[in-house]
Amino acid sequence: MSRDLRTLSVPEGVEGERIDSALTRVLGLSRTTIVRLLEDGDITTDGRAMQKSERVLAGQIIEVLMPEPLNQDPIPVTPLAGLRVVYDDDHIIVVDKPVGCAAHPSPGWMGPTVVGALTAAGYTVSTSGPAERAGIVHRLDVGTSGLMIVAKSDRAYVKLKEMFREHDVIKIYHALVQGHMDPTTGTIDAPIDRHPKEDHRFAVMAEGKESITHYEVIEFYRSVSLVKVELETGRTHQIRVHFSALNHPLVGDTTYGADPVLGKSLQMSRPWLHALELRFNHPVTGEAMVFNAPYAPDLQASLALLSDAVLP
Repeated sequence: MSRDLRTLSVPEGVEGERIDSALTRVLGLSRTTIVRLLEDGDITTDGRAMQKSERVLAGQIIEVLMPEPLNQDPIPVTPLAGLRVVYDDDHIIVVDKPVGCAAHPSPGWMGPTVVGALTAAGYTVSTSGPAERAGIVHRLDVGTSGLMIVAKSDRAYVKLKEMFREHDVIKIYHALVQGHMDPTTGTIDAPIDRHPKEDHRFAVMAEGKESITHYEVIEFYRSVSLVKVELETGRTHQIRVHFSALNHPLVGDTTYGADPVLGKSLQMSRPWLHALELRFNHPVTGEAMVFNAPYAPDLQASLALLSDAVLP
């Protein structure tokens, strides 16, 4: 099967980003796919193969030998009993995503996905955007439970993407972090980019994207703090990276420096993080909408272990 050669001019909106990050946004391909194309020499500028550490310039002409289209259905049907539909109309679905479920299919992920589970349950989602991310306007990590919006109509998809870009969707999380936060309220304003040496991690980087996190301590327990978190921006791993940078990693988040002994004592095998609340105006009707999701069972169980250790 022949492969298409795509020629593009880098838009101003991604100037200064690494080539792998920029093309992921511009072309709608997964980062894994972009990295593979870079490694194979299939992404060039001025007649030379580009390296994944390069940063792009506005107006730069880049040629991409696109990958062959998949022959199989890009959205595998993945039934999932633990996925709860909180709200459903002609334009949007709001779901309470369980831990262990990805937002959408991606290379190397063989487990259930929100898109696949909704398809299995008979729901139809928007076809806007990349095929494997149909209807997805924002994501939660596989290891994060809680609320997600999925677009059913193309009209809702376009409007929701704009709303997330303009920070018109209020996202409230609860997180259990190591240590006692001081001050008890604050704003973390620290740019984030992919870790320079470990591709699976992100880090606070001087040349990263603007990343702003607001927090407020809800409760102090022995050696940990339960924190309300509101995201102003939505970078990958933002909450995990920001609290780790303050030396208060999320309980159970060993990827970002959490104490494995503490995590084990609280029976946490994933980061203690839950997308608790979403507030936004309906993308089509404009109606004010508020949704809440209770803590996942494993998070409730870990708090129960702390219940007799609340500090005065």
